[in-house]
Amino acid sequence: MTQDTYPKTEGDARPFASEKFTEATRIPMWDPETDDVLVCRQVRQETHDVKTFLFSGREPRDFRFYPGQHMTFELPVEGMIFRSYTISASAARPYRIEITVKRVPGGPGSNWLHDYMVPGKEINVSGPAGEFTTDATADHKVLFISAGSGITPMMSMTRTACDLSEPSDLHFIHAARSPSDIIFREELALLAAQNPGLKLGFTCDTASAQHSWTGYTGRLNMQMLSLMTPDFMERKIFCCGPASFMDGVRNMLQSTDFAMERYYEESFDFGAETAGTVDDPTAAPEISDQTFFVSFSKTGHVVECGPGITLLSAAREAGLLPMSSCQRGICGTCKSILHSGEVDMQHGGGIRQREIDQGKILICCATPLSDVVVEL
Repeated sequence: MTQDTYPKTEGDARPFASEKFTEATRIPMWDPETDDVLVCRQVRQETHDVKTFLFSGREPRDFRFYPGQHMTFELPVEGMIFRSYTISASAARPYRIEITVKRVPGGPGSNWLHDYMVPGKEINVSGPAGEFTTDATADHKVLFISAGSGITPMMSMTRTACDLSEPSDLHFIHAARSPSDIIFREELALLAAQNPGLKLGFTCDTASAQHSWTGYTGRLNMQMLSLMTPDFMERKIFCCGPASFMDGVRNMLQSTDFAMERYYEESFDFGAETAGTVDDPTAAPEISDQTFFVSFSKTGHVVECGPGITLLSAAREAGLLPMSSCQRGICGTCKSILHSGEVDMQHGGGIRQREIDQGKILICCATPLSDVVVEL
């Protein structure tokens, strides 16, 4: 309740009850500039190789994020690695953060989380960040298409839409290896039963008799898509999954003359281009026509950096292999220290202002404006 719910009676000098309630229960907002620690509160096994990790702040915090955004986790593996994971929770439930992670064979980040993240353990994070989002409660037709763990941003959008109001017209198609690999299968069925505006479709690569599978079998194709969502040509389409899966969906839609400006995709390889977005030429930074020397303090390498070349590209030119992921200043993986010189850094939220004030930069989106020395 808010103060405006019940008006005060004229002449009543007593403290208004809802004012006391509001003051007593007001929870500070999560501030990405100052807050950077989450505490694991619960771990749920979703499938045989997928877990959901539920976090909150050390003290209660009100998280504000758009469904589909991600957070970057600092994981104590091989010294320290950074991994970005999509928030799978509903944005309408702002006091917790959930990520849903598939164990990847040989994947240092996912394996560490599966093996060592337990209730009570703390982890350093940054974010939320990301631009892959939509309002599934709006008055337009939407189609989500996902595969594997690419279901996570779609699940956040779907949960949010169902929490806020019934989705007006949302179709959700998911592809999995087998029926037992369908993440959130039971919850999605429940949401669809409670929300007539939500329609589901599944296809599995393989299905055994023990699963009593009555859905589609095989890779998603045009015939399946037309049967599950006959009016897909009229919808906004959001796609997420392995690169090969998204390539297939994109090619399939292009073959039907679908209006690709209504197609949006998100990849867990943040370096991939995102369809449905257009660069704004007015927002492009000025590029110096000068050439500068870039020195890497740890290795002693020095390279010449031409106009518009990022420090990450310069490092690779020097034969170095610094950790990086998104190459757009979003994930924070390539964070380093600028010891001297000036750079132009057009980041996308992967670094805090206080870190910039401490001399840290993201080398994937920083171009030199002078000779520079970088800690690599």
